Amino acid sequence: MKLNIIFRIAYILVFIVFFSCKKDREINPDFVVYPVDTKNEKIEFFWKDHRNQPFRNIENLKKYVNTKNQNLKFAMNGGMFIENNIPKGLYIENFKTLHPIDTLSGEGNFYLQPNGIFYRTKSNVSAIIATENFKTDADIQFATQSGPMLIINGKINPIFQENSGNLHIRNGVGILKNGDPVFVMSKKKINFYHFASFFKSLGCTHALYLDGFVSRAYFPEENWTQVDGDFGVMIGVTTEK
Repeated sequence: MKLNIIFRIAYILVFIVFFSCKKDREINPDFVVYPVDTKNEKIEFFWKDHRNQPFRNIENLKKYVNTKNQNLKFAMNGGMFIENNIPKGLYIENFKTLHPIDTLSGEGNFYLQPNGIFYRTKSNVSAIIATENFKTDADIQFATQSGPMLIINGKINPIFQENSGNLHIRNGVGILKNGDPVFVMSKKKINFYHFASFFKSLGCTHALYLDGFVSRAYFPEENWTQVDGDFGVMIGVTTEK
């Protein structure tokens, strides 16, 4: 009798675990979502190849990553850019500042406040900070500037309006409560408020808008493989083959 009860309990536990895992693997119908496992996956920022030419699109980035004997698990455009695929604002790659910070005011999404910076350190820490609070540090390996910030200290940016008709495909990055980054792109046109709301639903403490209607994402495990585009900075998540 006791043995039968043990088997029944074990079966129930397996059933719960199985369906919990299955639920976690369900594809979100509205968003491409990639939470990074920073213990096992590598995040890098990319702009130019060995010929000093911009990668421009995810297809070129994928080919480049393959030459390094790595798998490209995920990629998306990593911030706004200006003519000739030059990053708009601060860009740091492998500890080198390749484009200066932009602290000016102007028109467009980039200048909606607060403007922000997403960066990674050599000690594997990810952070998003308002541009006005950013300080240069030799420990910063990668950084990209964009705007506006979507989530600030766990709250939706107060400049957003829930009923806004400003709808576009959008992509961004957030910091989860465990400190790992999560990359998100909307599959449908969405306004800033509802895009920020999704990051809040994930429990993000901070989140930064990266770009709008030009956005692309590559996530082959979910059969989402947009490899076109014409970008400045791109962000890739890789593992060794």
